[in-house]
Amino acid sequence: MHAPAIVHAIPDALRATQRLAWARDASGEPALELQRASMDAGFRSYWRTRGAGPSRIVMDSPPELEDVRPWLRVRDLLEAGGVRVPRVDARDVDAGFLLLEDLGGETCLQALDRLEADALMEAAFDQLLRLQAVAPPADLPAYDAPMLLRELALFDEWFLGRHLGVELDAAERAALDAANTMLVEAMLAQPQVLVHRDYMLRNLMPVASGVAVLDFQDAVRGPVAYDPVCLLRDAFHSWPEARVEGWLARYHARAVDAGIAVPPRERFLRDAALTGVQRHLKVMGIFARLHHRDGKSKYLADAPRFLGYLDAVLPQHPELAPLAALLDRHVRPRLAAPAVSG
Repeated sequence: MHAPAIVHAIPDALRATQRLAWARDASGEPALELQRASMDAGFRSYWRTRGAGPSRIVMDSPPELEDVRPWLRVRDLLEAGGVRVPRVDARDVDAGFLLLEDLGGETCLQALDRLEADALMEAAFDQLLRLQAVAPPADLPAYDAPMLLRELALFDEWFLGRHLGVELDAAERAALDAANTMLVEAMLAQPQVLVHRDYMLRNLMPVASGVAVLDFQDAVRGPVAYDPVCLLRDAFHSWPEARVEGWLARYHARAVDAGIAVPPRERFLRDAALTGVQRHLKVMGIFARLHHRDGKSKYLADAPRFLGYLDAVLPQHPELAPLAALLDRHVRPRLAAPAVSG
């Protein structure tokens, strides 16, 4: 989950005119129309074509707000590694427009009711293992200590401070800093692979061959447990803990068979748990920032989900007891637990 800062943008009406003119020229359909398909938490928007030819998707990524080049670079890297990603039929990187294949109107999250969960996870593991087998380019950002700590600071600044109005005392701040240090050290000690950073159901599309992968532009070189945790402790859907544990074990077995650098199973499961704690705290901070800074409030409804995830992990790690106490004191009274789906 990532959201850039707000800067000056081209007026919406002018951008809409530019978008439609480009789409008509790129598709060769002068009568083509565009209909909103979706919009993510950043500044990209997606538009479905309507006309005589097959439906396609226009990605609009205003260059002054969100450069499309990182998305294209990672897309090409993943495709070369056999990962199923959207096909690009036309591009204008300077204007920030792409013409993509249309993978359908539903993400895996939206289509959950008609998908069989175990088969879905197997398909997601298929693509994840291919992604993790791709060698990260030397200049790809590293999920290093400064980046991980910046992410953790979002929880303190935006969720505790801005959203809940909490001011930590010296002892609480020392406890949070110690927990953050422990989490970062655990993540840096893991084998490092290509990491999507938001590998979850909302960024996977059901296709004939299994699933296709979206929203990969923020890929980094980082801990091997990160993406499996994103998938199985999803930001927008909770599974029963027993299913999560079974799927984590299944992923680990498949990763070993695929030659992915994973540690022994018990160590991997510990790594996954601690990696999840870092991500859950970060996403709570991001959701609060989306609400207070960017005016995108719908994400906060999922904040209680992460408290449930933390409840499943923190009691198993006594060294994180001060973090659990902080959550009990400042967060739990304000958040209700989310529903869990089977």
